[in-house]
Amino acid sequence: MKKIKEIIVVEGRDDTVSIKRAVDADTIETNGSAINDTTIEQIRLAQKKRGVIIFTDPDFPGEKIRKTIAEKVPGCKHAFLPKHEAKAKKGRGLGVEHATIEAIRKALDCVKEEMIEVPSQIQYEDLLQAGLLGGSHAKSRRERLGELLKIGYTNGKQLQKRLQMFQISKADFCQAIEVIIQEELSDE
Repeated sequence: MKKIKEIIVVEGRDDTVSIKRAVDADTIETNGSAINDTTIEQIRLAQKKRGVIIFTDPDFPGEKIRKTIAEKVPGCKHAFLPKHEAKAKKGRGLGVEHATIEAIRKALDCVKEEMIEVPSQIQYEDLLQAGLLGGSHAKSRRERLGELLKIGYTNGKQLQKRLQMFQISKADFCQAIEVIIQEELSDE
């Protein structure tokens, strides 16, 4: 299964789990309809670097999220699930997390591109050397790095994956680390 080039925007963790069962893709979760500015910035960066597919639930909150993102981040692609394919098998529920693998693949087949894998320029050793893993300043450095690169905060285990997901170049990474070190020096 080839990786999908675009980053898929979903509402929550359960949607991500369902998407990853059906296809090889990266996701950004909005965590509901109150999309914050940090998430919008991540979606903007994803759109610029790889493209975005908005894949929200076929209900009012899902459509509200879709509309908000489309207004703030032009050029996104849209994948849709019919309501009957997004219903929970038991009980009440409507959403991407309830769709079958086949329904998810069918919805994405209309809009996705396949990705050409590019190995990450930023290695684990680079993260260690920059003081982003372990140590007393690692967490604050990762927080600031996420702000500067507009990729959001991530823990040490997920940092390299996030840098690759957003296709951050080694030059941009090094430049951000220089800014962080300069800021730390000026605070002393």
